[in-house]
Amino acid sequence: MFPDLTLASPSGGAVVSRPAVILAPMAGITNAAYRQLCREQAEAASPPGSAVASGLYVCEMITARGVSERIPKTFDMLRFAEGEKTRSVQLYGVDPAVMAKATEILCGELGVNHVDLNFGCPVPKVTRRGGGGVLPWKRDRLAAILRATVGAADRYGVPVTIKTRLGIDADHLTYRDAGRIAQDSGCAAITLHGRTVAQAYSGQADWEPIAELVAELDIPVLGNGDLWEADDALAMLEQTGCAGVVIGRGCLGRPWLFRDLADAFAGRSQRSLPSLGEVATMVRRHAELLADLSGEKHGLTDLRKHMAWYFKGFRVGGEVRRGLAMVASLAELDQLLARLESADPFPVGELGVPRGRQGTPRERVVMPYGWLDSTELGDADLSSAECDASGG
Repeated sequence: MFPDLTLASPSGGAVVSRPAVILAPMAGITNAAYRQLCREQAEAASPPGSAVASGLYVCEMITARGVSERIPKTFDMLRFAEGEKTRSVQLYGVDPAVMAKATEILCGELGVNHVDLNFGCPVPKVTRRGGGGVLPWKRDRLAAILRATVGAADRYGVPVTIKTRLGIDADHLTYRDAGRIAQDSGCAAITLHGRTVAQAYSGQADWEPIAELVAELDIPVLGNGDLWEADDALAMLEQTGCAGVVIGRGCLGRPWLFRDLADAFAGRSQRSLPSLGEVATMVRRHAELLADLSGEKHGLTDLRKHMAWYFKGFRVGGEVRRGLAMVASLAELDQLLARLESADPFPVGELGVPRGRQGTPRERVVMPYGWLDSTELGDADLSSAECDASGG
C-alpha cells in the first residue's frame, strides 16, 4: 500500500526501510535484544516468499563523546544481532568536531549504516547545558553540527537523519528552521515529534506541524507522537502525508505492534490481540535474547522493567506480579509464567491507551542562562554538555 522509505546520503549511499516504519531509539530499551524481538514480529507478518517487512530499528541513544573517547560502557551499547543488516545508531552531542569524530568511528570501524542525531530529548540534565530539544534554538550550532556529521558520514555513503520537537515551548518554536537547516546540510530525513520540550510526554501530540514540514521540505519527513496502534500510523500518514512513522512508547511491552504495522502497511486488516499465554511466550523469548546478549543474571535484571508493560491490563495476581518484577533467572521466570491463565484474552480496554512516560507539562524548561536571548550561539563552548547526557 505504501512505498518503501529510502534514506540517501549526499554521495548516493542509501538505506531502505521496508515498510516505512522505524523503531525509535529509547534509552535502556532498544538494545540488540529488543530490536531483534520487534524485527521478528514484523518478519512474522511477511507471507512466505515475500520481501521481509523489516523496517528500521535504531539502537538506544549514545553520546558522541563516549564514542570519540572510546569509553567501554558506550561501546558495550553498540552491539548488534547477526540479523541486523542495517546498523542504525542515534548519536547525541553538541560539539561539531566531536560529533564528526564519533561518526567517523561508527561508520569506519563499526560498520554503522545509518546515523540519527538527537535534537529532541527533553530531559533536564541534557537541556540545562543546551543539548537535546533546546539546541535547535541556536541555529548556527545546529547547522555546524549537521554539516560536520553529514560530512563525516558521507565519506562512507552513510545517510544522516535528525529527530527533533516542535520547539522549546509554544512561544519558541524551532521545527521549521530545523527542517530547512537539515535539508540544506545534506540530511537524508527529519523526524518531528509533535510536542514541545515543555510538554515532554504529556498531553496530545500535534500532527499538523508534521504536515507543514512535508509541504515545505524536499527531504522525507517522518512523524512521531501518539502512535499507539497500527491504525494510528495509517491515520498519521493520511493526515500529514509524511514519508514514514517512528514508533516509540507505543511498542513498550507490545513488540507485536510491528507485526500489526507490517500488516497495516501491506493493506491487511488483521491485528494482534494476543492471549495471556501468547504474551508469556513473548516474554520468554525476550528473556532468552537478553540472556544471550548480557548473560542470564544481567539479562533477567534488565527484563524486569518490561514486566508492567507486558502485563498491563491482564489478570495477573499480586504475588506473581511481584515475582515477575524481581525475577532473577530463566528457571524462576518459567515457574512464574506457568502460573498464568494462558487462555485469558487480551484486555481490549488497553488498545489506544498511552504507555510509558506521560507526566505533566513543565512550567519551566531548564536551559543555560540567557539561552533565549539570541538564536545564535556564536563562539560559546558547550562541549561539556555531552558528558551528562541520558536518553529521552
